[in-house]
Amino acid sequence: MTYSLVIFDLDGTLADSFPWFRRHVNGVADRFGFRRVAEAEFEELRHADLREILNKLEVPVWKLPAIVRHMREVKTRHLDEISLFDGVEAMAQTLSAAGLRLALVSSDTEANARQQLGALSALFSDFDCGAALMGKASKFRRVVRRAGLKPADVIAIGDEVRDIEAARAAGLACGAVAWGYAAPEALRARNPDFLFARVAEIAETLLPAG
Repeated sequence: MTYSLVIFDLDGTLADSFPWFRRHVNGVADRFGFRRVAEAEFEELRHADLREILNKLEVPVWKLPAIVRHMREVKTRHLDEISLFDGVEAMAQTLSAAGLRLALVSSDTEANARQQLGALSALFSDFDCGAALMGKASKFRRVVRRAGLKPADVIAIGDEVRDIEAARAAGLACGAVAWGYAAPEALRARNPDFLFARVAEIAETLLPAG
């Protein structure tokens, strides 16, 4: 299957933000009154989906919008702690040079996304940011509509179970990356179309041989 548009997630897919998350999540827990995460629990949480994580940490759903807004504000102050994964720049340039359009759908703000991508942001034809934690499917549909494409022409690539679920809900092919927030086993159990073990594997898989 060949695709005309690749929609990327940012955190955990292009940007290595999990170490930042580990450093700051318990400060957010103290502020909003949910359970702190013990160091030994992080690996367990990587095997859970979003609903299971919220239950384990005793996060009331009604607090989620305020928590997400606060996390964005904290992240804005610490963007210098977060870099792109090795190989992301070359991968994106290879896809773009081959004629694939790139888009980004993220829970973060567009300003943060553009700052993290730096000069690479010029390769992205569309940004749809500020997604609710469970609201990516509607943004996927909107990006596809703006691109003038059919869902079958598009693949969405992310690092969490919710990214796979959102892609499926929008009728898109989905790729999952093994280096982000969710453990590869948790992603594999959701049967993504592709599970990428290396950044370079994205271009190797999506571009026709030769």
